[in-house]
Amino acid sequence: MDKQAIAALLQKIESTETGAGNPRVQAIVNRIVHDLFVTIEDLDIQPEEFWSAVNYLGEAGRSGEYGLIAAGLGFEHFLDLRMDEAEARQGVSGGTPRTIEGPLYVAGAPESHGSARLDQDPQPGEVLFMQGQVRGADGAPLANALVEVWHANHLGGYSFFDPGQTPFNLRRSIRTDAEGRYRLRTLVPVGYSVPPGGATDSLLKLLGRHGTRPAHIHFFVSTPGYRKLTTQINIEGDPYLWDDFAFATRDGLVPPMTRVTDPAALRAHEVDAPFLSIDFDFELHPERHGLPAAEIARAHFTA
Repeated sequence: MDKQAIAALLQKIESTETGAGNPRVQAIVNRIVHDLFVTIEDLDIQPEEFWSAVNYLGEAGRSGEYGLIAAGLGFEHFLDLRMDEAEARQGVSGGTPRTIEGPLYVAGAPESHGSARLDQDPQPGEVLFMQGQVRGADGAPLANALVEVWHANHLGGYSFFDPGQTPFNLRRSIRTDAEGRYRLRTLVPVGYSVPPGGATDSLLKLLGRHGTRPAHIHFFVSTPGYRKLTTQINIEGDPYLWDDFAFATRDGLVPPMTRVTDPAALRAHEVDAPFLSIDFDFELHPERHGLPAAEIARAHFTA
């Protein structure tokens, strides 16, 4: 199709915008329509292919997998990198790296002071203690900071999305103590894959890709006057550690995990068998004018 004819069609469509619309929405939608018209022309996309894609998008919406698709196609990681660049231009560097939130956060997890136990449903797995400190960029401890933590069970399921788990299993909120310290007890998570046969799985297979994530634990870390941190740590040794379909693994987010066998340590942690331990500190940047918002408004499941 003649490119001038495409341009004329786009102009005709945009000329119908005579009402009191939203200029930002107009700019975004018109750009997307333009780019899709050009893509259809350049790749000679046939009507059957177009309507197959429309049907796919409808099915993905009904199954609630758009969050997985956004992560799998790299959009969520791309947004993180853009945020990094925007901060770097304002002289902000260092601190704990951010990485993707994913689609499975649930607000309102039970809150405790200093420490919390996440696992409340019986399940197999090794006991894991994770502890550390929340600090500012100047190294000062941040007391009463909120550490929100969530991860999947041994089958890769998250409470509220997996009907087999009790509410808030493997989800907690911890307020740091006077020295900015937190500690949590849980079971070592495992990696998991997207729902087999679902919209994300189908698309990734057509792209020649897998849909597996390495074992990981999600965190929000926040306190007034500092930029909210969205991040996750990965469990070292996972075979997909650097082959995450969601591109979330980043340097600085793979802490060493040690096995603790000392009898005195077992008694101190009130366990009767060896456990695994991770030390990890979170470093937050102070909030300041001119930086992009670190608190991202997006829809979440409501408990």
